[in-house]
Amino acid sequence: MPLKCEKIAYKGWPNCLRLTNGKLEIVVATDVGPRIIRFGKVGSQNFMKEFPQFLGKTGGQDWCIYGGHRLWHAPEVAPRTYAPDNTPVDYKWDSKALKLIQPTEPTTGIAKEIKIEMHPSAQQVTITHRLINKNSWEVELAPWALSVMAPGGRAIIPQEEYRLHPEYLLPARPLVLWHYTNMADKRWTWGEKYIQLTQDPSAKTKQKVGLYNSRGWAAYALKNQLFVKRYKPICAPHADMGCNTELFTNNDMLELETLGPLTNIAPGSKVDHVENWSLHDVKVSTRESDIDKKILPLIK
Repeated sequence: MPLKCEKIAYKGWPNCLRLTNGKLEIVVATDVGPRIIRFGKVGSQNFMKEFPQFLGKTGGQDWCIYGGHRLWHAPEVAPRTYAPDNTPVDYKWDSKALKLIQPTEPTTGIAKEIKIEMHPSAQQVTITHRLINKNSWEVELAPWALSVMAPGGRAIIPQEEYRLHPEYLLPARPLVLWHYTNMADKRWTWGEKYIQLTQDPSAKTKQKVGLYNSRGWAAYALKNQLFVKRYKPICAPHADMGCNTELFTNNDMLELETLGPLTNIAPGSKVDHVENWSLHDVKVSTRESDIDKKILPLIK
């Protein structure tokens, strides 16, 4: 079927848009945002976390988490990064792509856009994140795409290719820890081939890790389905001591985050960061052999 974009009411917001190809569906809010508040198969689970206390809420001066997938700019600095997205966004639909356009943030001079291009038949979506500098001066920042995943799942990130010592002497990549990171926490699985982080609704603490991921993919396993995002690694300076991929979790959700490189954006110029999403009907265990068998063919 051809792509369909329709206006719907969703969880208290009267002006949401639903984009579907008959297999996959995305719901975006336009009363706030830009936000992708739902992503999943038609009639199936939402891979995005929704926060009931914020659903349908608009306005106000405080940043609200809402849930779903959002666009920020790094490095994370309060209050700049936490500019509220509580007002309506404009949108354009041309039968192939849906673009969400946020008014320029008054506190930062940065305008945000998210373009969504859904495959006409496959369970695949391309998300282009754009930051535009509306200031009269150059600004250094990085586009930061944060997917707030529904609880109860598990993030999977590939390790770098194993290479023998002493044939290879240089380090493979940075692994960045936060002050509250506990590498002994039971939610982490530090494997030979993969790093895994399980979301636990009973957890009492928060966890975060960042790294430079040259393999260009990350995944989230939830029940009998798998969400995969792919992105192009760019060898250039990145925020947070060199991270292009970050994981954060608490008792509510898990954030699967990617970052573009730090960029000096001239007045009136822009920077883009692209993620390719796909959804698969496959159940993946924590065994690395199972990940090799079930995920790697999807990446290749």
